[in-house]
Amino acid sequence: MQAAATTAMMAQTKDLDLVIRHVLAGLGHGIHAGRERGAGVEFSEYRAYAPGDEWRRVDWKLLARADRYFVREAERDSHVAVWLCLDATASMSEPSREINGIDKLWFARTVLACVAAIAQRQGDAFGLLVCTDGKVEFTPASRGPRQLQRVLAALSRAEPRGQLPSAETLRTSLHFARAPSMIFAASDFLDWPSPLSEALLRLRNMRHDVRLLTLRTQAEVDASFKSGAGYRDPEQADGLHRMSNADRESYKQQSRAHFDGVAASCRQNNIVHYEARIEQPLSGVLRSWLQLAGARATK
Repeated sequence: MQAAATTAMMAQTKDLDLVIRHVLAGLGHGIHAGRERGAGVEFSEYRAYAPGDEWRRVDWKLLARADRYFVREAERDSHVAVWLCLDATASMSEPSREINGIDKLWFARTVLACVAAIAQRQGDAFGLLVCTDGKVEFTPASRGPRQLQRVLAALSRAEPRGQLPSAETLRTSLHFARAPSMIFAASDFLDWPSPLSEALLRLRNMRHDVRLLTLRTQAEVDASFKSGAGYRDPEQADGLHRMSNADRESYKQQSRAHFDGVAASCRQNNIVHYEARIEQPLSGVLRSWLQLAGARATK
């Protein structure tokens, strides 16, 4: 109950900076642990001098003892481009039926805002793609506090509208993918396969590190919708749907089969995939998502 109350309180806050500080307090996780050898700070090992090495990296004391030139190899953090992908289509307006003020889009934008803040702290370049109303809203990648404010502003402006962009629209939006990147995508993935899933699989096949967060409501998981209540698909103009008690088990089976298929596709393509409910504490979901990705990276 306390976690639900905290989440509801955060949802009423328009200041994403404030929410990020609350969620990341004590998190202690980065979004990548890549290290590369170079002229860094943390000593790693010696190696023989090679033409072109900087003389300032020669260990002169070792030269006096070994009568050979050696350079000090160190390790430095490797900076990668981090791309955030937000599904802001109409289905993301689905609200929690347990916590007032929470919907899928709020949860998705907030967790991606936290990832952006971590990227900024790590010195990575990061950018944003918002898929909404059949188009892609693009924020180019950059570094620093000003970039974080640009990305947070774009996330805050996102509203759940329309359908996903077409495959062609998404394809032309992937021009950022020339260099190795990390892609964090948050969606309900109710459509799979879809233009978005195909784009993400294409990115993975291009050897980018792709990490997906599937968001559902507790009511969707349990089929705990009110019996006889009418629901309309926000992305399809195909009338009103009603769920009877007899429909629940069939709905649950079909729903579970769909999301099992999403998870299986991710496993087959070595994509990090985490499924969460928007009623869960956001900090716990973020921690689990990052830990899952970190566990794969250490294998």
